[in-house]
Amino acid sequence: MENVAKVLEVWNSYLCKKIDLGGLISRNPAAHKWKATYRSIVLRELTFWRVTDLLNQMVVLSNTGHILGARILLRSTIETLGILIYLNQKMKAVLEGKEEFNAFSDMTSQLMLGSKNKTTKLNAINVTHTILEKWCEKKYPGIFEIYADLCESAHPNYEGVCFGYSFVNEKEYETVFENRWAELYASNLGELTLEFMRVFEEEYNNVWPAEYEKLEKWLVENDQNLEAARKGV
Repeated sequence: MENVAKVLEVWNSYLCKKIDLGGLISRNPAAHKWKATYRSIVLRELTFWRVTDLLNQMVVLSNTGHILGARILLRSTIETLGILIYLNQKMKAVLEGKEEFNAFSDMTSQLMLGSKNKTTKLNAINVTHTILEKWCEKKYPGIFEIYADLCESAHPNYEGVCFGYSFVNEKEYETVFENRWAELYASNLGELTLEFMRVFEEEYNNVWPAEYEKLEKWLVENDQNLEAARKGV
């Protein structure tokens, strides 16, 4: 986990402190009069904050031998990464004419304000099936399989209970209990984490800025049509 910690040290220093809506509107009034553009920027930074926080805690757990907790936090990290991938793919869909801008706007509201426990008025988008399995797997084949594997550790299924805490001594006809998580998964946890950190950096540093810049131009070019649709003309 040493290399993970080194990357996180850099990430921690680059966390965005605030987004100035007024500055965005001054730069491009046509693009930034829409709430969706602001929500997209905020969502990008929120995913960065959450992923960084999760991984900082994961390093602490891993370094103290708590591998189960570390794997569960990596699972949450992938879910958060999925939000950014999904956001970027949806922006691209608008630009390609495959998604209506209003639908994209509603989606950004759900990503930011959706909940499953009814603490907000919007329903959360299903991260497992809609975001990871349907959208993220198309761009990053294999991501859902890794996520599903981590879910088995998080859930009290065979791996999360029986495999993680016991083994059968067939010679003595006995079941032996012990915490096996470090033995089973500690060796590849660091490299697996780095792979997802590389994907996050690609989506955050390269994909999002490129798609967002295109979206700004698209909004300027389609301003009259969007305004007419909003006014019901």
